[in-house]
Amino acid sequence: MGKEAKEGGRSMIGGAPLALVIGSRSRGREAALGRASRRSWGSEMEGSVSNLMVCNLAYSGKLEELKECILADKSLATRTDQDSRTALHWACSAGHTEIVEFLLQLGVPVNDKDDIAVMLLEGGANPDAKDHYEATAMHRAAAKGNLKMIHILLYYKASTNIQDTEGNTPLHLACDEERVEEAKLLVSHGASIYIENKEEKTPLQVAKGGLGLILKRLVEG
Repeated sequence: MGKEAKEGGRSMIGGAPLALVIGSRSRGREAALGRASRRSWGSEMEGSVSNLMVCNLAYSGKLEELKECILADKSLATRTDQDSRTALHWACSAGHTEIVEFLLQLGVPVNDKDDIAVMLLEGGANPDAKDHYEATAMHRAAAKGNLKMIHILLYYKASTNIQDTEGNTPLHLACDEERVEEAKLLVSHGASIYIENKEEKTPLQVAKGGLGLILKRLVEG
């Protein structure tokens, strides 16, 4: 498989927000968030959902105003409000994917990627949205071995057979990374073992160990 076909070779920039969340780093809340003194940009707005202006802007979908705030004080990107929620949480809950992508590209840490992804999906995010390499969130979850996320994406009717720029489906990546349970789950939900990538290889042909035989038996009995 090509280098870019693997998850580790992909850039995080320019990707769909849902895929960005699943592929982003995690950090503990205490390590990620400082208790900086409140400034005017972070003050409460009347009739708002949060006591922080940046959170209200994120919830309202006001991207340009949010950018202005964070450029003035970058600590606001990770500051928590009275409910221990950041601008990222509020943007996800309201389904403002452009704001989510902006915050993730700034390097805002994600404390619970699965919860953030669910918030995006509940907010109307397309589960099959593609990144720069035409990979979906399902590709990332399969490559990383995130079984829980695959279940979540399947619940939201995500496709199991979309091909990325290398022609790989999520099953190709799961097989290449030896994600046994993830591969079995994908096949049980319609992932094809016959689709060829640009190297003319099926998932079974890139599978390692006995995984290919296991998947073949699942499909063909």
